[in-house]
Formats: sequence, structure tokens, C-alpha cells
Amino acid sequence: MTPPTPSAAAPLEVTEESAEKSITSPSPKANESRSPGQLAWRRFKRDRTGVISAYIVIFFFVIAVAAPLIAKLYGKNPYDQYGQDAPIGTLFNESGYPIKPNGGIDANFWFGLEPQMGRDVFTFLLYGIRTSLMIATITTILVTVIGVIVGVSAGYLGGKTDYLVSRIIDIVLSFPSTLFFIAFTPVVYGIFWAADEEIPAWGRGVCLVVLLTAFGWASIARLLRGQVLALREREFVEAAKVTGASPTRIIFKELLPNLWTPILIQSTLALPAFVTAEAGLAFLGVGIQDPTPDWGVMIQRGAQFYTDDITFMIFPGVSMIIFVLAFNLLGDSVRDALDPKSKR
Repeated sequence: MTPPTPSAAAPLEVTEESAEKSITSPSPKANESRSPGQLAWRRFKRDRTGVISAYIVIFFFVIAVAAPLIAKLYGKNPYDQYGQDAPIGTLFNESGYPIKPNGGIDANFWFGLEPQMGRDVFTFLLYGIRTSLMIATITTILVTVIGVIVGVSAGYLGGKTDYLVSRIIDIVLSFPSTLFFIAFTPVVYGIFWAADEEIPAWGRGVCLVVLLTAFGWASIARLLRGQVLALREREFVEAAKVTGASPTRIIFKELLPNLWTPILIQSTLALPAFVTAEAGLAFLGVGIQDPTPDWGVMIQRGAQFYTDDITFMIFPGVSMIIFVLAFNLLGDSVRDALDPKSKR
């Protein structure tokens, strides 16, 4: 008895199945051809928390950039005092509080009216976000640039330069920054403006950026110094020195490409810290001051009325909490995407 011969369809089915698998499954070479940036981007896209946080952060920056356009379409600005010339009982009561519930929220004033002053809370918040994010972003850029220059230079040069820079970093980090902000802000103002002269809003903003930068670069510089001390002993740096590469080429071609991860992570974690620092100084009265819109100014004003109407304090407080939380979560997601070994 002869054994049954295999049908002709069987090998055809196996061939089709194997062909389908070869088409759908990625080849090892395709995975190996991806750059570290592409792999980090794929890991980041899988992190739902990071993606949602990125959308929230982008939304806040779009609001900040488009604040004048939104206010124009809305039909109000943050400086007009609405209802001041109207009879009592139209918008405000005798105590200066909005007569409508929830801070006077209605179709005309989406977030209500500021007690006593009568400014529109919605547009004041838009411009407040714009002011706070502009100061924090500029400060973050300056702090990152200075920290990279100082940290990389100290770590690569070593010797007396490294010792001197390290001691300067230790001194800067030892300062109680908040106390020195409060103490030095009037000093900086007095250098450029007379005691009886009104300080413009841009002047206060510039002074804030200078002070925040002066006390904020040291942490990034110390981190990068340690990274460079470890990298300069690696084989690829020694090989570049043997080939006669200049120090500038070694720094830009060999060291900096290996430092983008800590630089980016530290920057994403620094910006929300500067947002809260700027708002805190405005709340204490040494930063941006009324009538310039600012997160800290709104919280300071809202603290005066929260016992009678907490509405004016809710909007700036909740919006700042959402932004800072989203940016911190975004920084954690970026760190995990760039360095999978640090994943929680």
C-alpha cells in the first residue's frame, strides 16, 4: 500500500502564509536602520500620558501666542474696566462685587469680572499666560545656553578651570534664591531707574529674566560638567585627539551629540519651575505688578477677594496647576523616551 501523496494545495498554503508573515512582520534590518531619535519618538508616541501632556502644553503656548487675536475676536481687552460708569446694580453691587453669581459669568464675560476693578477675567488670563510663558521661556533658553557653555567648558578643560568653575557653581547653588530675588530686585531696579520713576512693565520683565538666569544656570552646568568628565575619557574622544581634531571640533562633533538627552530633559523640567518662580515673585510684589496681566498678579488679586468670591482666583490657579503638571509629566515622558533604562 502506497502512502498518500501530499496534495498540491498544502505547500501553496504554507507558501502564502510565510509570504504574508514576511510582508507584515518588520525585518531586523528595518529596526536596526532607525536612528536613536526615531526610536525615542516611537517610544514617546506609545506613552499616552506624555502625548496628552504635549497637547496640553502646545495648547497653552498657542493661547499665549494668539492672545491678541483671541481678545480681538472676543471683543474685550485686559485693561478696560467694565461697568465702572454704569449705575450700581447693573454689573456690580455697592461693595464692588459682581451682582451675578460665580463672579459675574455670563455670555458677555465668559470668566466673569474682577471685583472692584471690573476687568474681564478671560482676556486678563490670556495675557497673563502670555506674560508668564514669555518670561519663563526666555529664561529657560538663556539658562540652558549658559549652562551648556560653562558645564562643557569646565568638564573638558579640567584642571584649574574646572576647579574654579566648580567653586562658582557651588556658591551659586548655595544661595537661597527666593530670598535673594526679593532682596536684589529693588537693587537692580535702582540701577536703571530713579526712586521716584515708574518702572515700565518691560523693565520688570527684563530684570526678572536677568535674576532668574543668574541663579538658574548652575544646576544644568554642574550636571553637564559631570557628563563631560565621563565622556572625555571614552575611546571615541581619544581617537579624535589622536587624529589631530581641535578642541572645538571635539566639543561640537563628539561631546555635544552625546549630551542632547540631559540638556533636553533639564530644559523641560526647568521651564515649569521658572513659571512658578515668576508667579511667586509677582505674588510677593517684586516681579510683574498690576495692571500688567500675569499669573502671579491674578492670584495676588484673587487672594484679596477669595473670602467673598473665589471665582477670580480659581481660573489662574487651576490653569497654572494644569500647565505645570502637564509640563512636568511631559518632561518625565521625554526622559523615559530618550533613556529607556530610566523608565519607572
